[in-house]
Formats: sequence, structure tokens, C-alpha cells
Amino acid sequence: MSIVQTPWEGFTGQYIAGRWRPGSTVKVLENRNPYDGSLLTEIALADVSDLDAAYQAAALAQKDWARTLPAERSAVFMRAVTILETRHAEIVDWLIRESGSTRTKAEIEWGAVRSGMIAAASMPTRAHGRILPVNIADKESRVYRKPIGVVGVISPWNWPMHLSNRSIAPALALGNAVVLKPADDTPVTGGLLLARIYEEAGLPVGLLNVVIGEVSDIGDAFTLHPIPKFISFTGSTRVGRHIGGLAMTGPTLKRVGLELGGNAPCVVLDDADLDLAVHAAVVGRFLHQGQICMSSNRIIVDEAIHDRFVEAFIERVRNLKVGDPNDPGTVIGPLINQRQLQGALQRIEAAQTAGMTLALSGKPQGQILPPHVFINVANDSLLAQTEQFCPIAPIIKARDEAEALLLANQTEFGLSSAVFTQDEARGLRFAQQIEAGMTHINDISVNDDPDNMFGGEKNSGVGRFNSDWIIAELTSDHWISIQHQRRAYPF
Repeated sequence: MSIVQTPWEGFTGQYIAGRWRPGSTVKVLENRNPYDGSLLTEIALADVSDLDAAYQAAALAQKDWARTLPAERSAVFMRAVTILETRHAEIVDWLIRESGSTRTKAEIEWGAVRSGMIAAASMPTRAHGRILPVNIADKESRVYRKPIGVVGVISPWNWPMHLSNRSIAPALALGNAVVLKPADDTPVTGGLLLARIYEEAGLPVGLLNVVIGEVSDIGDAFTLHPIPKFISFTGSTRVGRHIGGLAMTGPTLKRVGLELGGNAPCVVLDDADLDLAVHAAVVGRFLHQGQICMSSNRIIVDEAIHDRFVEAFIERVRNLKVGDPNDPGTVIGPLINQRQLQGALQRIEAAQTAGMTLALSGKPQGQILPPHVFINVANDSLLAQTEQFCPIAPIIKARDEAEALLLANQTEFGLSSAVFTQDEARGLRFAQQIEAGMTHINDISVNDDPDNMFGGEKNSGVGRFNSDWIIAELTSDHWISIQHQRRAYPF
């Protein structure tokens, strides 16, 4: 017989030092459903005193946690997996209501969080030190791998639970403590929901703290605070530059992990499987309304198959269901807020004014923007060079493979990319020339796996996530040598 879980409540403030309490300002955040505008919760916001309390609690708790046996740390994550599974429906419901996720996307995100927990459970035994040769007689050289200490995490609203936990879980697994600032649009799924999960999983008090406050109150202070040794930020390149600058020029130098904007090319070569390429391009562009940093932001098609591709692409997009994100058949749900919708509408108008052909469109319904498809798009246009974060698909014609590669690389970003061809060797040669951290042959540009590297080049970020790469980011090396016999010094 299954046990009926009482739904979680109390998402009205901060989670600091193991206590659920209101923030110290008089400001209140109204957390609303982007689909119907209904009020989900009201959160009493934090100020710098709350932020300081969170960092102090993290620093205090981290010292004992770093000495905890690896098996004890691993067990927390396996208990968290059980909680995720038990509260599957509740978590998915929150993702739909708060982040505007379609049911399909919410299920994918739930699965990503679960996979991240399982991957983190292996990390306490994978942070290895080394014994190295040294050219001094009777000396032993050791390099110890240690936790950094306290990690500050600033997470976005588009995949809030996954992109918060992608930093939180490895940091905790490796013996660090965390202070998290989730996005204002998703304070529950991006932060407070995770705090509940880890609390129920038995994570010791103070190791995870969630602080929700306005940027004007705690934004810069979050990075400038002297306690955190590492700042993990996922979001726009503009904000990432600012945070990186604070981390390097503030009173205490900090390491940073910056996962920033993208402008992923989806390149369709002349020998591609047309049906596969069309299907993948539609999914890669319109999953979560295009609100994904890895989304196929530019679709570059060889002119030999361009017209057939466009016809098939538009036909498939025309049949995507638009509407209530809770409906299992819906593909296009709401944009996260009015600001994102207005930005999208302005880009549509500007592209039409610039002479690009709007091949498919639709009128907004609330914050839902039906899919738009532009053809005759120049790669150097504002439309092509802007990270859309909305359901707009620019299709760009390339003369041949050489120009397709040139167009793919003509962007300031370099996060993810995709190429479609039936010749694997050709695809590999092409992929190796793309200036990006990730390239997927005959698959969508949207891929994130906890056992594989994630990260970008150029203005798409600094650092790497997942597996051995995140272990290196969130630990520090300490060289300790032992001189067993007295050595001869030069004077």
C-alpha cells in the first residue's frame, strides 16, 4: 500500500541555518504562475544581514561535513533520490505551475535532478589525491584534494531545479557547504523545494542555505562576501561578466564557474536524413518554448535541401500544440514573464522591418507566444545573433558545407551545437571545427548528462560542469612534501 504524502508547505521566506524564516526586509515577492497569473506564494525577502547569516552558517557547518565519511555523504543523496521518487507528482506540478514548464519538459527536468543526485552519490569516493615523483633525494611529494569550503550558487529560472542542483549536489558531495540564490521567477523550484528535499534526506543543518532577495539588496554582496571561495553562476553573459568581475576585483579573489548565453547552430548538410534533421531541429528549437541556453537558436541548412527542409519544418511546427502546460500534449506553453514576451515581440517586428520573411506566426495568448518561423535570415542580422529564449526559429541558407561552418562559427557564443549528415566521418570532421564546448552529430543541441562534460567556449562561459570536471572545479589541490632525511641546502 502506497503512503500518501502531505504536500509541502511554508515556502514563504528563507532557509538559513536549518530554519524556515522570513527575510528581514519589508519587501514581499509575489510568486505567480506564468500561465494563468494565479498566486502561488508570497515570500518575505532577504537583506544583507540574512545573506551574512547564511554564509556564516555554511562556514560553520562545512568544517565538520568535510570530515564526514564518504559513505555518509553518499547516503544523503540516495535518500534524496527516494524523496524525489516519492514526491514525483508534487515536484512536477511545481515545475509546471512556477516555471511554465510543459508537462513533457517538467518530467525531463525531474529526471535530470534525479540523475544528478545519483551521480553526486559517487563523488565522495572520486576526489583523489596523488603521490608524485620529485627530484630531491629522500623527499616524498603528495597532493591532497580538499573541498574548497563554501560555494555560492546563483541559478536561473529556465530549468530552475536542475540548474540549481547541478552545482549544489556536487558541491555538497565533495565536502563543501552551499549558499544558494535562486532566480526571482522560480524561488521555490529553484531553491526552497531543494532545501526541503535535502532537509528530509538528513543533510546536516547549515550546509545548504537558500537566500531570496532583490538584486539591489543582495546581488553584488552575494559575490563580494568574504566567505565563499567559489561562485557558480548560470545565466546571461551580461550578468556573468559582472559577477566574474566582482569575483576577481573584490576584496577576496574567488574562483568562478560561469555558464552563460548561447547561440547554438543546428547545421543540416546536403546529405542529411531530412526527416531526422527536421524533427530534431523542431525539438531542439521549441523545447521549453526555446528558453534553453543550448537551444538550436540558428538553423543553418545547405541550399541543396533548403526548400524541402523549410516546407517540412513549417508543417511540423504548424501542428505543435500550444496552450495549457499541464496538458500532456502541449508543446508550447507560456514564456516566464511579460518582459520576455515583449522582448520577443520587439524582435519579431524588427526582423520583419529588416525584410526577413515571416513564414509562420500567431498571436500571443496571455504569455504564450505561438511558434514563429523566419526564412531569408542573414546570419549577421540582429535576429540571428541574439539568443532568442522564445519560440522563434530563424532559418539560414548556406551555399555549401564550407559556408555552413563559417556561419556556424560567426557568433560571440560557443556553448552547444549540432550537425546532421549521413556520413559519420564527415560529421566528425565538421564537429571538430565548430568553436563550441559541445557538438552533437545527428542529435539535438540540447544535451546535458551528469556523466559527461558540460561547458562552453568564447562568451558562453568559463569552467566545466559534471563528473570529473566539476570535481576539479569544486575542490582544491594542496601540495605537501615530506623531507625524510636532512638535505643539503646551497648556503
